[in-house]
Amino acid sequence: MRFRRLRDVFRSLRFRLTLWNTAVVLLTVVCTLMGVREALRFALRHEIDQLLREDALEVELAVEQMYHSINNEAFSAEMTRKVAAHIERGMFVELLDENDKVLWCSENTPSEQLFKSDLRDGTMTIAGQRYRVVQSHLEKPGLPTFTVRVGSSMASADEDIAKVTQVMTIVALLIMLIAPLGGFWLSGRATHPLAQIIHTADRLRPRRMEERLPMRGTGDELDQLSATINRFLDLIAEYLDRNREFVANAAHELRSPLAAIQSSVEVALNSDRTIDEYKDLLSDIVDECSSLGKLVNQLLLLAESDAGSMQIDTKAVALDRLTKHSVDMFQGAAEERGVDLHFGRFESLPVRGDAQRLQQVVNNLIDNAVKFTQSGGSVTVDLSHDRDRARAIVQVRDTGMGIPSDDLPHVFERFYRGDKSRQRENQPGGTGLGLSICQSIVQAHGGKMEIQSTLGKGTTATVYLPAAPQDATQERLAPFAIGPA
Repeated sequence: MRFRRLRDVFRSLRFRLTLWNTAVVLLTVVCTLMGVREALRFALRHEIDQLLREDALEVELAVEQMYHSINNEAFSAEMTRKVAAHIERGMFVELLDENDKVLWCSENTPSEQLFKSDLRDGTMTIAGQRYRVVQSHLEKPGLPTFTVRVGSSMASADEDIAKVTQVMTIVALLIMLIAPLGGFWLSGRATHPLAQIIHTADRLRPRRMEERLPMRGTGDELDQLSATINRFLDLIAEYLDRNREFVANAAHELRSPLAAIQSSVEVALNSDRTIDEYKDLLSDIVDECSSLGKLVNQLLLLAESDAGSMQIDTKAVALDRLTKHSVDMFQGAAEERGVDLHFGRFESLPVRGDAQRLQQVVNNLIDNAVKFTQSGGSVTVDLSHDRDRARAIVQVRDTGMGIPSDDLPHVFERFYRGDKSRQRENQPGGTGLGLSICQSIVQAHGGKMEIQSTLGKGTTATVYLPAAPQDATQERLAPFAIGPA
């Protein structure tokens, strides 16, 4: 258990943020301290060089003034005094003639063998960084050539740098101690909203989707993440509500024919009956089974649509022949109800799709139009080609009772039947799945479907489908007749 907790800590975002923060802080501090140390070294060396150049110039002036007494004690005393005045920084002076013979040197001058190979005119560091030396040639009219060499020990500067390095090391160690603690505290504050989000999301259940992630009002990335998750939760809650309603409606629709079948069977078993009575009861059972089979097929089709697995056989389909087939099929029913079913605009054009599915859509639209149009009314089927948008348009217009504006936004919802009081008498009610199935089929073909209606004046159902090229091979319609969805 302890090992698991420790492993969880190492895997946590807070630990990784702490680690990254500490690494960045330490890297920054080390680079900064090293930069400061090198800057200090450069400043001290620059200061020493400046002093050495001034000292060399003073030595040159002294040589010019005391040329004739260069070997006398006066020059030696002047140089000795000067060296003694700067003994704390290890200053030394050396004067050479044109043959590099030493004419005079201070007592603390390092052995020439120690840095002979490094000597040249100018400012230089010699003898393994231990000395800084300025060497110049004095060439004046009337004077022989002299070489002036003034140097200084780097020990004092190195000591200062060492002290600064010690202080920097202490500072670095303190930062190494503080950085992880500070990083852990900061990462805790940064991940606290995330922990709240996780805690809230962990409490969510399919039956309890009312809770939403808290919004802090800062507008930062975490607030944006919470808003995105809340929108996603709204969609999930809406989907779950619709799914629960769908299951409840499906169960209700399945229960009615099952109850009818059970009732018919019980009636048949309760007493002996004539053959005709048994035939009537069995006929009722067959009708109910047919209704059950139709409902189950519709539910399976919607389930395939929701899962995105609806099988669409995309071949060239003669939409004009398909539509004419549907009109011919419903012509008898329309005449029986006293409804004039006819074509309006009729263009020949192919689409790509599944002939059986598209036939199902057209059949359903015509069936609804005939079913909800009073005797003496008319149903007009238009088939046109929108060449600008390369799409086929199937439109079914009726002069029926229309749909109230309150019901229009819900006509594609599953099991939605609107106001049952407006349904025609002696007419079996549908399952409320027809338009929903039609919409799923049309969308699976890359099209869209619209319903427009005016109460008391009629309804217009329009289907838009992507048109196939005019030269596409038109397949023959299969010899079948599908009923309404």
